[in-house]
Amino acid sequence: LWSALNLSISIHYWNNSAKSLCPKTSPIPLKSLTETELRIKEIIEKLDQQIPPRPFIHVNTTTSATHSTATILNPRDMYCRGDQLDILLEMRDHLGHRKQYGGDFLRARMSSPALMAGASGKVTDFNNGTFLVSFTLFWEGQISLSLLLIHPSEGASALWRARNQGYDKIIFKGKFVNGTSHVFTECGLTLNSSAELCEYLDNRDQEAFYCVKPQHMPCEALTHMTTRNGEVSYLTDKEKSLFHRSKVGVEMMKDHKHIDVANCNKSEKIEEKCQVGMKPPVPGGYTLQRKWITTFCNQVQLDTIKINGCLKGKLILLGDSTLRQWIYYLPKVVKTLKFFDLHETGLFKKHLLLDAERHTQIQWKKHNYPFVTFQLYSLIGHDYIPREIDQLSGDKNTAIVITFGQHFRPFPIDIFIRRAIGVRKAIERLFLRSPTTKVIIKTENIREMHLDTERFGDFHGYIQYLITKDIFKDLNVGIIDAWDMTIAYDTNNVHPPDHVIGNQINMFLNYIC
Repeated sequence: LWSALNLSISIHYWNNSAKSLCPKTSPIPLKSLTETELRIKEIIEKLDQQIPPRPFIHVNTTTSATHSTATILNPRDMYCRGDQLDILLEMRDHLGHRKQYGGDFLRARMSSPALMAGASGKVTDFNNGTFLVSFTLFWEGQISLSLLLIHPSEGASALWRARNQGYDKIIFKGKFVNGTSHVFTECGLTLNSSAELCEYLDNRDQEAFYCVKPQHMPCEALTHMTTRNGEVSYLTDKEKSLFHRSKVGVEMMKDHKHIDVANCNKSEKIEEKCQVGMKPPVPGGYTLQRKWITTFCNQVQLDTIKINGCLKGKLILLGDSTLRQWIYYLPKVVKTLKFFDLHETGLFKKHLLLDAERHTQIQWKKHNYPFVTFQLYSLIGHDYIPREIDQLSGDKNTAIVITFGQHFRPFPIDIFIRRAIGVRKAIERLFLRSPTTKVIIKTENIREMHLDTERFGDFHGYIQYLITKDIFKDLNVGIIDAWDMTIAYDTNNVHPPDHVIGNQINMFLNYIC
């Protein structure tokens, strides 16, 4: 969609007011705009410029994968490994007319199924109906090219407007407990209610959560939470037609045959070891025989003995279930790691792995609101990620992996930006007291393509991916570009299979070893 989130472009509103981005009641009353509020406002304004409203008169005037053309520039019978292959896209609507503007949400991938190889392509939007798609030919053999029109620009524009229009796509229910009795009440990031409210405020990071106060119970009696999808949509019926299964992720290169890539005696060896502070390009690697191979640093494939040597000290995983997969995977390869029973219940309890002999401790904790699941989960002992980081003294034997995003997709973008800024500030405070602590940011995975697009679709995840890369770009942290990796693996599952998890962990271990 965009090669990067460019925050130096001029300020522009696609709407004369930002009302759609504001809740009916402000999460925290502020006397003046703080530094964080100004930064959020700046990022939203830049995004509004990059995703302006698009005229949507009829489905026939939206981008058509069938009528659009993809032309390989300077085609050859044989390419060399390491060459770049460029494709020019000319987008047309269903009537065959050239599109005059960009914004289509595309996904580019090349693959060799026999080699279990794959890599993402880089998409550049010229904002005039043409795109340049660039592939780096990382391996030799027969390579197939794929270019999916995930959503036309009109669909992307509609999703952006709908996302920022309301906080009620998810309904929160809080469980208050008093002795042997309990009661559930409505909760949320904002509440438009005249009832007495319990306010759970973090004034420093300007985070807020509310619940309707139950009778005869204190606000401190809130112990658990559950969520369900709200029966609300901010898309028109006409806009919803753009997200039918047959119209999402349509292949644009089905008429192109494979290309042939030879070795040509080219040899490129990257000497520099993978280390925190490096900024992965796009693409930052490729898969070959299911292994992830980085292109910007020298990554070592670690065996069990080397993994044992790396996993010493304290490892803290903060985030969602895509990181919980890590703590489930590790005992499969490191047999000395055993789960320690913390006497909690449910999938979203704290998880703890111990290896007493090697003095290794690995812990996973879920992030705080918003956390979206039908299952009842405990709030006790779980805090916002910035507060969790603040509780760590840190040292050279401590590593922290952070991921968040999937549970933020159904909410206006300011919620995600605020959390990302809060996490960054907490990392900065950690580095002041402990510069040797290793911090790794894992970006979001892509997920199921035909899911509830308005709430959980990858368009929302991609916007968050761009924001994440921008906010953490100049910190001395390691980046695991799970977005790039899961496109290369073509997983299309929020919880990818073990071989993908193993390669994410291998990338992490290369950063800390």
